[in-house]
Amino acid sequence: MPDTSTGSMGDTATPSRRTVLAATAGVTTALAVGGTAHAAAPDDGKLRALIARMTLPEKVGQLFVMRVYGHSATAPDQADIDANLKEIGVRTAAELVAKYRVGGIIYFAWAHNTRDPHQIADLSNGIQRASLTQPRGLPVLVSTDQEHGIVCRVGKPATLFPGAMAIGAGGSRTGARTLGRIAGQELRALGIRQNYSPVADVNVNPANPVIGVRSFGAEPDAVAGMVAAEVAGYQRGRQVAATAKHFPGHGDTAVDSHYGFPVITHTREQWDALDAPPFRAAVRAGIDSIMTAHIMVPALDDSGDPATLSRPILTGILREELGYDGVVVTDSLGMEGVRTKYGDDRVPVLALKAGVDQLLNPPSLDIAWNAVLKAVQNGELTEARLDESILRILRLKAKLRLFDEPYVSQGGVEKNVGTASHLRAADRIADRTTTLLVNEGAVLPLSRRTHPKVLVVGADPASPSGTTGPPTGVLAAALTELGFTATALSTGTAPSAATIARAVAAAREADAVVVGTYNVTAGSAQRTLVGELLGTGRPVVAVAIRNPYDVAQLPAVPAYLASYSWTDVELRAAARVIAGRVAPRGKLPVPVQRADDPTRVLYPVGHGLSYGSS
Repeated sequence: MPDTSTGSMGDTATPSRRTVLAATAGVTTALAVGGTAHAAAPDDGKLRALIARMTLPEKVGQLFVMRVYGHSATAPDQADIDANLKEIGVRTAAELVAKYRVGGIIYFAWAHNTRDPHQIADLSNGIQRASLTQPRGLPVLVSTDQEHGIVCRVGKPATLFPGAMAIGAGGSRTGARTLGRIAGQELRALGIRQNYSPVADVNVNPANPVIGVRSFGAEPDAVAGMVAAEVAGYQRGRQVAATAKHFPGHGDTAVDSHYGFPVITHTREQWDALDAPPFRAAVRAGIDSIMTAHIMVPALDDSGDPATLSRPILTGILREELGYDGVVVTDSLGMEGVRTKYGDDRVPVLALKAGVDQLLNPPSLDIAWNAVLKAVQNGELTEARLDESILRILRLKAKLRLFDEPYVSQGGVEKNVGTASHLRAADRIADRTTTLLVNEGAVLPLSRRTHPKVLVVGADPASPSGTTGPPTGVLAAALTELGFTATALSTGTAPSAATIARAVAAAREADAVVVGTYNVTAGSAQRTLVGELLGTGRPVVAVAIRNPYDVAQLPAVPAYLASYSWTDVELRAAARVIAGRVAPRGKLPVPVQRADDPTRVLYPVGHGLSYGSS
């Protein structure tokens, strides 16, 4: 386990262990869950006694998980102070905790919470200090979205792994478990104790704009196995609470719930067969938290309410049918999918009535917090209902040893985050994932003797997870390290005629061309680029750097790989496959339909060539 001894913590000196024990009103010793993974569960009686001493405003605060701007709990940059004042009415994370007594805080890169590992540890300690020094102070459950692949909040030098669909292509549950174990160890060292991962959605809709490669794949049983394995890794040694999302299943939608209100038209039988298995597997694996989806599923609840606000779905199905008694957290309450039908003052109250425990990131904390408070005062919600959720939250904090070990150390960061052994493990896992979809004429692997000069062109979307980027540069650098003379020319996702002409001219001076494609559509200028590159007569190797469905739009490409993301770890793995240093071992975890007839499958689940096959 990470080193949790006291050390240099940034803002101020770290409270001693004796101070921490005193700050938790004498309950720490009674609630401690011990130092091993097999320690006894916390005593509910002690937790209930702690809840009984809380004021109603403190209880309301414990239900909220809120964003806050800044790299420091007490001394953020002025721009972050201004953003906090505008959005939350406080200056700092410490003031947020003091005013609203929030039970959790979520970290985002865009909120400047995650500059570097040492700073993150300092921020976490500052937040814990601010909370524990309050009357009846409680440790804060710090959370983030560290899915890996295209959604990560903590970037380099932390270890970054392939995303879910790449892991699904690799087919190794051991790899998924290793990912969870190492990622959980690193998050714990940073003071982040709840991770909103893994994604348990089964991505059966290629047009899904919000899940896609964040899903392990399209086959329920395969997804279920990967979800359970990753959960086991994350929760090993009670280091981090994993979170299966987005219940009851966000895989079959063409609408992004950030911006609209998706409707899933599966029948109850289809839901049982397709969407439910990964969540059932997560529950069997002892998942600590499950996140709701802002989607409507009429077959499960015909009221027109999103699942986040649906008692039939959250209490009737998740709690009663699936037997889940862990923490239920909403997806962000700032998303349009949950705000379409009700106002921001009603959403948190209805979510609690539905069976939610944690209310994540409301657009206005003041409106949401006061709405819950008033709902108890006027009798719409009972204080006993709040106590029920708070007990689950405190059970989780006790299970994670937050009462006993709320602080992290800089020594723990050094020992656990981005270590050489962790980085090697990420590369080994990535080496299983790259999928060879097409290899006509045995174009691949490229030989540095016959094709020494390689041009790398294509899309350069912004780095999704604090990696170095851009993708063309990462691929070119990796190929150069492997003995090629590779140059990068970014052409973007919508190359102009002039850009295409420059790429074609450069291709004529090269021995081979590697082109990164990104969500290619029928009308995409990327198709024109690839067609012109093929016209040069040079060998063209395409790499789908996000969705593997690109291959259907570019049938003339003689060699096509899928990397499932454009993060460095996956692109370097693709380069090793291109160079023949690693054999392609990935298998499609989703089917690829024909572009001219989507009812017909071009490449089925399980397709993936090896060298020597075509």
